[in-house]
Amino acid sequence: MQAQEAERPIDLLASGHRACAGCGAALTIQAILRATGANVFVANSTGCMEIISSQYPQSAWKVPWIHSLFENAAAVASGIEVALKALGRDDEGKVVVIAGDGGTVDIGMQAISGMLERGHDVCYICYDNEAYMNTGNQRSGSTPFDASTTTSPFGKKSFGNDRPKKNMPAIAAAHGIAYVATTSVGYPRDLAKKVQKGIAVRGPAYLQIHAPCNVGWGFDSAKTIEIARLAVETGLWMMYEIVDGELVNVMKVPRQQPVEEYLKQQRRFAHLFKMPGGEAQIKLIQDAANYNLERYKAVSPVGTREIQT
Repeated sequence: MQAQEAERPIDLLASGHRACAGCGAALTIQAILRATGANVFVANSTGCMEIISSQYPQSAWKVPWIHSLFENAAAVASGIEVALKALGRDDEGKVVVIAGDGGTVDIGMQAISGMLERGHDVCYICYDNEAYMNTGNQRSGSTPFDASTTTSPFGKKSFGNDRPKKNMPAIAAAHGIAYVATTSVGYPRDLAKKVQKGIAVRGPAYLQIHAPCNVGWGFDSAKTIEIARLAVETGLWMMYEIVDGELVNVMKVPRQQPVEEYLKQQRRFAHLFKMPGGEAQIKLIQDAANYNLERYKAVSPVGTREIQT
C-alpha cells in the first residue's frame, strides 16, 4: 500500500494575481496566510501586494481583506479590532496588518507607534523588499547601505544609498510589546512558526520578513530563495525573536558566507565591483555583517547546524 501523500496546504492567496515571476513578497504573503489559516482579518496598505492582488472587480484574497492608504494600515487594523470587540465577534479571528517596508518604516511609522502603544490585539507583519518597489524602486528607510535605487545619491562618485538600514524591529520592541520577530521567505518553517506565535499573542505583535525583489534588486527570478538564504548566511539579515523585551532564539549561521557572494548576484550592488573604491565599500559591508553575527551571537560552533528551512 502506497504511503498517503501529505495534504496540500490551502492557498488563501489565489493564483492568477499580477505579481512578477519569482516575487519574494507574493511568496511571503502565501506563506503568511498558510500559517494563519482563514480566521484572519487583513488590513493591507498601498504597495506591491495591494496592486497585484486587487484589480477591480477581482481579488486574490480568500480572507476578509481591506485596502488602506500607505500611511494608515495600523490605524485601520486598530479600528477593525475595536469594532470586532464592540460587536462581540473578537473570537472570530485575529486582525493582521500586511504592509511593505515603505508603508512600515517610513510612511506608516506614526500609526504603527500608536497601535503598539495603545495595545491593540493586532499582529503587524512587514514584508521587507528594501525599497518602494511598486512605484519604481525608490529608496526607503529599509534600503541597505550602498544599494543603488532611483532616488539614492546619483553620480559617478556615488556608491548609492549612504544610510544604514533602519532597525524597525528594535523600534517596535521599544514600545514594550510582548513579541517581535524577524524571519525570511527563504526559511518557510521559521516564517510559519513565528507568524503563528505572533497571532497567538494577546495584544500587539510585530514581524518583519525579508522578501527579495528580483526586479528591483536585479537578479534572476529563479534565485529568490537562494538570495534570501544568502542574506542570512552572510550575516546581513538576522533572524531572531524578542519576547517580553528579551532577545531569544537567534538563528545560528553554521558557516558564514562572504558578503561578495550575496552582493555580486544583484544589479543594485554591481557598481561596487566596477567603481574605484568599491573594494573598500564592500569591506564596510563585510564589517557590518561580522558585527551583526557577533552582536547577536549567531555563529554556530564548528560541526553544528541550527538553520531550519
